[in-house]
Amino acid sequence: MLKHGQELEEEQEELAEHQPLEQEDLNFERWKRRPIPQRTLHQKIDDLKTYLWNAETNEFMGRSGKSWSLILLFYAALYMFLAAMFGGCLFCLMWSISPYHPTFNDRVMPPGMTMAPHLEGHEIAFNASDRKSWKKYARNMDEYLRSYNDGAQDRKNIRCSQDRYFMQDDLEESAERKACQFKRSWLGDCSGLQDPHYGYSQGRPCILLRMNRILGYLPGQGKPINVTCGVKKGPPEALGEIQFFPKSFFELKYYPYYGKLRHVNYSSPVVAVRFAGLQYDTHFQIQCKLNGKGIINDSPTDRYLGSVTFSLDVGA
Repeated sequence: MLKHGQELEEEQEELAEHQPLEQEDLNFERWKRRPIPQRTLHQKIDDLKTYLWNAETNEFMGRSGKSWSLILLFYAALYMFLAAMFGGCLFCLMWSISPYHPTFNDRVMPPGMTMAPHLEGHEIAFNASDRKSWKKYARNMDEYLRSYNDGAQDRKNIRCSQDRYFMQDDLEESAERKACQFKRSWLGDCSGLQDPHYGYSQGRPCILLRMNRILGYLPGQGKPINVTCGVKKGPPEALGEIQFFPKSFFELKYYPYYGKLRHVNYSSPVVAVRFAGLQYDTHFQIQCKLNGKGIINDSPTDRYLGSVTFSLDVGA
């Protein structure tokens, strides 16, 4: 009888589960989530105050004093470790390199060449009779040659007469190196001393060429580097005579260069070029090259390597 009663209850429960839903149960509106009532500004301010400082739990911004102490201690230790590691790496780097010469200098590129005046790119265009058209070039030449004034060279540098490299490797690494004089007066008609206009007022302009400094470089492998200039585009016969001052090559006594920390008063040698007989109203594209052992002057990717190209237009 007990077993039969249990089976009857189970059947009644199954029938109850399969009974159709009442109309009230099909009303889905009652199951929708009720909207959260909007909080007033005063309530929001109270919540913010509670978040910043909860007087009941003694928490600041949701953390207790112990929690904040542990976090601050962790980040302080972390950043101290990072700072010590960075400082150690920097110390090892500075300890391993020299401020006077590069640590690794396996490959030294041949020198490039620069020119003056250099104002609007490598273009020189003026009329000899128009002072305003060439005055800027003369002013640029003055600024370029100021450090080569004879008085400054006599005070700072020594007069050298040898025709070989001026080697000073036997001195201490940090010792100041002596530099040979290169006087402005040696540039003759292109010095700006006899002619303050550098030939521009006469239609015979001067330019200055200088080989780039390379620390420890010995150009020419024992022979001076020669300088030549020629027409790249334009009539070659219209260029006329080309004069070089003081010579058409860079003397060996100005090399090697020991860097600005040791060669404090070093003056790079200059070759002045004067176009003494060029034809007026003719467009020239002129290229000046360095020539010597170890020199590259025909690079297709670097037009300043061993040479410099500029345009020259002179009007009456």
